[in-house]
Order: sequence, then C-alpha cells, then structure tokens
Amino acid sequence: MRGTEGLDLSFEKLMVFGGVENMNGSNSGGEIKIGGGLGGGQRISEWKDIPVELLLRILSLVDDQTVIVASGVCYGWRDAISWGHTHLSLSWCKKNMNNLVLSLIPKFTKLQVLILRQDTPQLQDDAVEKIADYCHDLQELDLSKSFRLTDRSLYALARGCPDLVKLNISGCSAFSDNALGYLTGFCRKLKILNLCGCVRAATDRALKAIGYNCSKLQSLNLGWCDRVGDEGVKSLAYGCPDLRALDLCGCVLITDESVVALANNCLHLRSLGLYYCQNITDRAMYSLAQSRVKNKPEVWASVKTRCEEEGLTNLNISQCTALTPPAVQAQRGTVGDWIEMFRKTGDGDSHDIFAMLLWGAWWAEMTKISVKGTVTINTICRALRTG
Repeated sequence: MRGTEGLDLSFEKLMVFGGVENMNGSNSGGEIKIGGGLGGGQRISEWKDIPVELLLRILSLVDDQTVIVASGVCYGWRDAISWGHTHLSLSWCKKNMNNLVLSLIPKFTKLQVLILRQDTPQLQDDAVEKIADYCHDLQELDLSKSFRLTDRSLYALARGCPDLVKLNISGCSAFSDNALGYLTGFCRKLKILNLCGCVRAATDRALKAIGYNCSKLQSLNLGWCDRVGDEGVKSLAYGCPDLRALDLCGCVLITDESVVALANNCLHLRSLGLYYCQNITDRAMYSLAQSRVKNKPEVWASVKTRCEEEGLTNLNISQCTALTPPAVQAQRGTVGDWIEMFRKTGDGDSHDIFAMLLWGAWWAEMTKISVKGTVTINTICRALRTG
C-alpha cells in the first residue's frame, strides 16, 4: 500500500472494529461518533476528521514509514504530528536518506529521539544542519557510520541541540578533536557517548574537554581510538565521577595509570573494557580489587545495597598479555573478602548465612571476567565452610 490508500483501509477497519452508532443501520451514513452528552459527540465520516489526540495515539502504534505517510495527508495532520511525534527512526531507509531528512525534519520539530543509523554512508552535513535548525528538543541522536559527515555537523549540533543526553557518532572518522571539544562545551547534559572508531576526534585533548564539561557522563565507548592515552583517561576519571561503563578496547597507549585513576575516582564503574590494552599490568588489577574492598560497607545490613551500586560486573581483559594469573584472580577474590567481613561481625545467624549465600550466587551470576573461568557458587560454598 502506498500513499493514502493504506490510511483509507485503516479507517475502514476502524469503522468495523467499533464505535459505530447502531450497527443495525440507524447510522446508515457510516459515521463514527466520539463522545456523547447533550452535544451528541463528534462525528467522523472521513479519516481526516480524526481528533488530534486519537491520531497521535494511532500513530504511536504504527511504524515510522506510516507516520511519514500520515504527515503528508493534510495540513492538520502535518501540524499535529509536528507537535506530538517525539520519536523517529529512518534506519530502514537504504537509499536517499539525506534527501529524506531534508524534506521531513521541518515537519517533526518536537523530536526527542532520532535514529539515523546506516549500513552504507548516506548522510551529509546539510542534513545534520537541518536537524540542528529544527529539532531543538532533541535528546537522543544516532549518526553511527556516517562517514561523510565533517566537523560542520558537530558545530551545528552544538548550537542547535544543547539538550542532547545520548549521542552515537561511532564510525564517524572525519570528526576532529577540536569539533568534539566544541560540542561538549554546549551539550553538557550528555550521559551516553559512543565514539568507537572516531580515531581523529577521540584524543587526550578531546577527553579533557569531556571531563571538564560533561560531569554527568555515565557511559563512554572509546573502542579502537588508538590516540587515547593516560592523560585523557585520567581527565575522565577526575571529571566524570558517575561513569558506569567505559570501553577502552584497543586503546593501546593507556597504562596502569589510567586504570588506577578510574579505580580511585569512578566508584560506580560497572563495566570496563580493556581488550588488547597490552600495557596493562598486575598493578591495574590490584588497584581495581583494592578499590572494591576499600569502598565496601562496614556492616552487613548495607552489603547488598552498596554492591548493587558499586563494583565491576563486567571486565574485559582479553589479550592483556602482561597480566599474571594471581592478579586476575584478585578480581575474583573480592567475594571472599565480603564473606570474611561478614564472619568478623560475629552476630550472623543461619538466616544471615543463607542471605549471604544468595547474594553470593547473584554476584557470581552478574560478575563476568573475560578470561578463562568465572566465580561460581561453589566458590561461595567453600568459603562459607572454611575458617
């Protein structure tokens, strides 16, 4: 179905589905009556008569291609969608996405989420500039694999979309660190930033700007950004204390200094990717383990709550060839530290032990270390039986 033919059929189905007065024929005009009371309600004889609230509700249940068709039906529908539609994805568009964005964006001025992920690069700077001109409420933007974009796009987003919270520009290899730093000076609400493969943009200079401007940052992907070094990561650690996930896979320049800074300053860090970071040594692993022990609660009553808030649950150290088995084991040994702490309180009963056992099972299930073997429930059981 193309054009309004699909909308006509949808309206016919709506007529059959319900809302028709007197299905036996007293409403022979084929009208739907909405509402009631003294005024008799509103009658709909064509799909163009559908109230804005109902229209937006219907459009929330259909795919984005149908929404686009609806926006071209009439001025009333176009205006309703412009003011009421907040999420749009054009990732299904395999050809001419750039022209589609240029024509559609003026109709969708209240967008909060816009997904423009591509399999092959289509977007150009003029499309992103159009987005920045019209979508000032945008909070989430996905421009991944937009190889054709240049710094013009980041400068435009900085000026036009200051409320961005989530930005994915992975694979946008033409962006520079100057433009990225400029963006962070305006988009200070960023919480999730994907820079994977942005080899020119993700430098120590840019990370210093992120650390200075984006204190609310919680997730950052720097995978395969081989110009990232210790100075940049330390700036992140000092400036983004709420960091929860950091991917440094392939950042071959970083050393233990980066991991130590993260361990000491980012107490909420839950996921850390260090794949192929071959300058990482045992010192980094021990700093992570000691940080988790140092920041544990002093009484059992708060063990579960704190552990849900703090401590790594995902650590990728594959291909970190300088690490030794004892240092890797230190990451798993933290569970034993919690059990030992529990024993020293001296006031545990069987219910407490069972609670510890259950929590240990949860920890073993949630905590994954990307090397051979993980913590198991048997480790917990053996620890509880000994000593």
